[in-house]
Amino acid sequence: MSSYSSHISSSADVINQHGDHWRAIDAEYVARMRLQNRFATGLDIAKHTADIMREDMAAYDRDSTKYTQSLGVWHGFIAQQKMISVKKHFTSPRGRYLYLSGWMIAALRSEFGPLPDQSMHEKTSVPALIEELYTFLKQADARELQHLFTDLDKARASGDELATKAATDKIDNFESHVVPIIADIDAGFGNEEATYLLAKKLISAGACCLQIENQVSDAKQCGHQDGKVTVPHEDFLAKINALRYAFLEMGVDNGVIVARTDSLGAGLTQKIPVSQSPGDLADQYNAFIAGEEISSADQLGSGDIVIQREGKMIKTSRLANGLIQFKPDTGEDRVVLDCVTALQNGADLLWIETEKPHVGQIAAMVDRVKAIVPDAKLVYNNSPSFNWTLNFRQQVFDAWQEAGRDVSAYNRDNLMSVDYDDSDLSREADEKIRAFQADASARAGVFHHLITLPTYHTAALSTDSLAKDYFGDQGMLAYVLDVQRKEIRDGLACVKHQDMAGSNIGDDHKEYFSGAQALKASGEDNTMNQFG
Repeated sequence: MSSYSSHISSSADVINQHGDHWRAIDAEYVARMRLQNRFATGLDIAKHTADIMREDMAAYDRDSTKYTQSLGVWHGFIAQQKMISVKKHFTSPRGRYLYLSGWMIAALRSEFGPLPDQSMHEKTSVPALIEELYTFLKQADARELQHLFTDLDKARASGDELATKAATDKIDNFESHVVPIIADIDAGFGNEEATYLLAKKLISAGACCLQIENQVSDAKQCGHQDGKVTVPHEDFLAKINALRYAFLEMGVDNGVIVARTDSLGAGLTQKIPVSQSPGDLADQYNAFIAGEEISSADQLGSGDIVIQREGKMIKTSRLANGLIQFKPDTGEDRVVLDCVTALQNGADLLWIETEKPHVGQIAAMVDRVKAIVPDAKLVYNNSPSFNWTLNFRQQVFDAWQEAGRDVSAYNRDNLMSVDYDDSDLSREADEKIRAFQADASARAGVFHHLITLPTYHTAALSTDSLAKDYFGDQGMLAYVLDVQRKEIRDGLACVKHQDMAGSNIGDDHKEYFSGAQALKASGEDNTMNQFG
């Protein structure tokens, strides 16, 4: 990014070309506004963040401790506060992304009201939310820079050269709140052409990374619910191709595609692909289809489907709705085939949807993938659909039992009990939860860890706490103790909500446009001054 002084110089050059006609325009003010609006379009953002993500992927390949993380968000303000918090606590936003969850759009942003995660929400709401998230992140940039410009003006006014240089250095080294978003495009919301058209909208809004799953689009289910139906590989690869063409058409050459497989928990398919030669992808897919061997057409009923496999006639197993069943206990084998196929045909990252957070299970599948594609990397869903406490207490219980350790003090079927919260087993389980992300990244190739819908749960929890006490005996003290005083003590920027909403930026603009006659909101009677 160009230096502050060079922005001023280039702005002055443009202004001076117009002589006295533009004499009211201040080059430094123009430079400030340009820096506050560094990303003019969503495509600017997509290109910038794609480069960041590719650099982070390369860094992870060199060192597995360099994994990345994100939290799922469903509103621009939540995304903004998350990234402001990241910069406050960790200085740099590097390695911390945002996740845009289709589940949360369905549950919280659909005009139909709350919906299950079945691709029933308006697909236009996905690019609309991406645009909203980046609007708020760009405003976070503008706000922080406005504070830096104010510091610079104060330093100049005091004649302090060291403070002036320090303020200028902070402006020149400013890091944007604009970070990569991994955007959930579900199963593509239709055929490959529909997927391509929607992808272009997402990319135009700023998405550098699109995540697509191998479920049937019109029968899509949440990854942690039953009834999932997968598509043959050729159908899924057509949609991966559609995403890549969309990225390249829009000029985002470094765009990232995450191929998600739901095969571990999916026992059904909608159609049988046509095999062109023995051992091709269709043939491999069909090898997993359940059925019984027959020797005569007399053994067929009306509408039965027969396939030939290894020289035998197999009547496929179908449900009453016509869906075709896979053989039991083939999920992991199908996952590995899905992953290898996706990586060899245009995908950049994998997502394996699992039924529990178990590093050993993930690593076992990834090791098989890496035997064929050595640089395979995962995006992993640290899902709130898992009961993390129960899962890890059970894992510790089982490990202790296998090692011959006495577990008689614990009831495995009741390990969620509060009675165990202060036990040795609980403490070891909690430590494994704390280390889960680092462990999975080192052992199981997880490049990116995300929680799909954490802010859905935090909003519910904090609202419940406030409502219980505010409408109870605490009254206004509930808000003061549990919200405002904590904001002040923890240094949350949003305690000055007028500033967060852009009031001070607006005051600056009034001064730029109107000079001394500007009517500003930040005078001595502004109650935000009470917050220091």
